[in-house]
Amino acid sequence: MGASHQAIVLVVEDEPAQRDVLAYNLEADGFKVAMAVDGEEGLLMVDEVQPDIILLDWMLPNVSGIEVCRRLKTRPETRNIPVIMLSARSEDVDRVRGLETGADDYVVKPYSVIELLARVRSQLRRTRPASVGEVLVFDDITLNSETHKVTRGGSNLKLGPTEFRLLATFMERPGRVWSREQLLDRVWGRDIYVDTRTVDVHVGRLRKTLCDAGGKDPIRTVRGAGYSLG
Repeated sequence: MGASHQAIVLVVEDEPAQRDVLAYNLEADGFKVAMAVDGEEGLLMVDEVQPDIILLDWMLPNVSGIEVCRRLKTRPETRNIPVIMLSARSEDVDRVRGLETGADDYVVKPYSVIELLARVRSQLRRTRPASVGEVLVFDDITLNSETHKVTRGGSNLKLGPTEFRLLATFMERPGRVWSREQLLDRVWGRDIYVDTRTVDVHVGRLRKTLCDAGGKDPIRTVRGAGYSLG
């Protein structure tokens, strides 16, 4: 997985040994990892790091994993983040309760780390396909996130790394309007200070490259809101 389009995994787990094993394996698989030791910290970290997926232990101090999941799934801004619930409870009734609370998957402890990583990739394939090396297609534009190649109408496009990440973000969610601040978070990262006008410059470069290859401009400027693909 290319570091340029790394997905962020938030691990909310109170057992240090479990946290370390998960962090080690996730990072070895190319993911960026953030960690929280209880439910309260987990909820704060979601707003701070804006993860792409959450691995959430059921039995947590302060606020339980079930309650964390319930709160996340009732908030519009966090509702679509996939949650994989980790639990020692193997009864069907517990699995059903976890899924009914909004968890996207339920994994019983002790689990196979290889299987868990496969489930993480499966969830991300749905929500962040570029981060797991998927080929994205929109109209006559094709983006291969593994080989970093982009074509339009069969012609190869030369894009800089920032323009590539911008296009991948747009192509993951065609029709979604992204604000400049959201694009800064997703494309540049929260730990880098960049002026919002920089977004306009790079969108302009991306537009020019796409239009030079022929066809109409696929990027829509939404006045007062941001940009959208299609």
